[in-house]
Formats: sequence, structure tokens, C-alpha cells
Amino acid sequence: MLTLAEALDRLLTGVLPVTETEVLPTAECLGRVLAVDVTSTLDVPPADNGAMDGYAVRARDAGRELPVRLRVPAGSWPEALPVDAAARLFTGAPLPPGADAVVMQEHCTTRTADDGVTWVQLPAEIPVGQHVRRRGEDIAAGNVILQAGTLLNAAALGLAASVGLARLTLRRRLRVALFSTGDELVMPGEPLPPGAIFNSNRFTLRALLEGLGCEVRDLGLVPDRLEATQDALRRAASQADVILTSGGVSVGEEDHVKPAVAALGRIELWQVAIKPGKPFAQGAVRRDDGSEALFVGLPGTPVSSFITFLLLARPLLRACQGAARSSPVLLRLPAAFAWTRPDPKRQEFLRVRLQSDGRLSLYPNQGSGVLSSLAFADGLAVLKPDQTVQPGDVVDVLPMNLLTSC
Repeated sequence: MLTLAEALDRLLTGVLPVTETEVLPTAECLGRVLAVDVTSTLDVPPADNGAMDGYAVRARDAGRELPVRLRVPAGSWPEALPVDAAARLFTGAPLPPGADAVVMQEHCTTRTADDGVTWVQLPAEIPVGQHVRRRGEDIAAGNVILQAGTLLNAAALGLAASVGLARLTLRRRLRVALFSTGDELVMPGEPLPPGAIFNSNRFTLRALLEGLGCEVRDLGLVPDRLEATQDALRRAASQADVILTSGGVSVGEEDHVKPAVAALGRIELWQVAIKPGKPFAQGAVRRDDGSEALFVGLPGTPVSSFITFLLLARPLLRACQGAARSSPVLLRLPAAFAWTRPDPKRQEFLRVRLQSDGRLSLYPNQGSGVLSSLAFADGLAVLKPDQTVQPGDVVDVLPMNLLTSC
């Protein structure tokens, strides 16, 4: 068995991302992968401006009482600040030429003279540049603000919009064909015969794929027969970049996916030293024109399927989308549980939840078929082979939201 790190290196080495691109409105690009560098053509902010409501002044006038000769709201362009005068300034408004500081209105006192002119008393000390946002302090014209391969989240979209970009060039959506195997599987809404179970993997995997921005081709359920599995693989390869399956990759007599892939292409990786999720497979299926669709085979048990998707399939799919490679964030948190039956050979991923006291509680049943453990968990405690845990021990944790979000 390969370690998780070895398996990831094998999976991600030499991945060729999709090359086709499309241009979409910036507001429609959430979760997509940027295809080209984005360079700003302007400074942000475009001019020195005030960071507070108050008065634009010359710092040398500290301690003086000055008449207010200008009023500068945001969105206007001011004339120069007269000598021996102040300007009423609002947050985000351009700094009048001649001014070099802003004094918060809370730090000033004002009075209105008989002639209607407002006078402002300035504090005794005013540093040059106080409460001033400098031109280009956020973004300088000519700088790359988003690199190709960036996964576009809300902040990235806002950044693109801040330099006036109404459209962005993206990698096209990755096409993923999805199917499950297992004669015992029944779709929700259908009668449940004796010995059957409802197909949960189809729903969790489709949701995870759509959360990655993939274009999902759902091929449904495939019977536990070699010929039917091969037919499904051929159909999937003809319409997708990647084939994702659940079930049929172990060593049972009814596990037909692995031999079917081997017959139609190749298996490059099988079995990873993780628990749950050992029977993970990866390879390729040949198309009629000689090209290939990548193949990813997940275990059929719900927790194993979910976790192998997060740990192995998700990084591979991101690489196929052209996203820059990133390492998962590990937190170090104290356990409120004991774990005294470690696996001697495999890295374990326990379903845990962060308590209000900052410690981790453990779902009581860690079986690979216990889907409720995933609904309970907001993290995966990562244990090395043969690692035990006692209450108070600090353990590595993968936050679930970082593994399932954009």
C-alpha cells in the first residue's frame, strides 16, 4: 500500500489540465479557475483619499482654529485647499491638493460664526498622513493581482471588480462522469426491497463535484456485471474528462470496476494506507479515438467514499481544472477522547467535532459505513499508524469546511 503522501505525489505528477477557456461576467465566476494572469491597469485607490469622516488639513496647522472653506463628499473632485483653511471631508473622498492629513470629526470642535462660516478647532498634534489612504496603496497599476490557476472566491472576485474587470478568462468546467455500482442500491423514493439500501454516495459525490464547479454527467446505477460496467465506462469516457465511480474497486467476486478499467485502459494506483478508504483506485479508460479519460474509483462504503474523495480525488480534480496546488491546513487541537485501538499500518482519519471548550469530541461509532459520523463532524483527526490518543493529547486536525469549500 502507498502512503497518502506517496499516493498524492503519484496522482498529481504530470496531470494535464483542461486547456479550453471561456470568458464570463465576473459575477458568474465564483469557484472557477482563472486561466490567465490578471494585471491591473490602474491604481487602487486612484487618488489619496480620506479614511475617516472629518477635516482635511495641513499637518503644520495643528492646534489652530481654521475656517472650513471646502466641502468634499465621496465621488467629487476637489479644488486645492486654500492656505489657512480646512476642508470638510467624508470617508473615501479625494484629498484636496495641499492637504496632507485628515483629522477625525470626533477629535475636533466646531463653531459657526455670525457670517455663517464654520470654524474648526484642530488638535495640538497632527501627524502627516494621518487617516489618509495613499494612491495605489492597495493595488499599483501594472501589477499582477490574480495569477493563472487562482481558485476564484468571493475576495478574488471583489479584487477583480475593484480594478474594473467586468469579465474574466477561465478554464472551462471539468466534465466528470459519475456512476455507482452495486445491485443492493436503490434510489430514494423507490421501494426498498429486503437486502437493499438507498444510494447515498450518488448524492454526496454529486454535491462535492458541483461544489468544485464540475460539470457532472450523472450515469446513475450500474449493475454488478463486468459487461455492464465496461459499457458504462465506455459511455462515461466518451463524454467526460474524468470518470468517478463508487464501489467495485475492492477484491470481492462482485467487484467489477477495477478489472473493467484494466481491460479498457489501465490501473495505475490501487490501495492507499488510510483508514477508512484503503481500496482507492486510479487509472485511465481509452476512448475510441485513442485518447483517454482519467479514472478515479472510490470505495463503496459511504464514509470511505467521502473521505477518499476529499483526500485524493479532490486534489486530482483541482489539478485537472488547472488550479494551483496547495497543501491542506492542519490545526493542532487537544482531544477530549481516548483512542486505544490504532491501526498498525494505516493512517487514520477520525470524525471529530470542536467543542465550546476548544477540545475535540469523537463520534462514538467510527465505522466506515456510518454516514452520521460525517454529518456530526466538522473535522478529521489525523493519526499516524499505531498512534494512540488520551484526553488532553494534542492531535492534528483537518477542518472539514476547508476540504469541502471552494
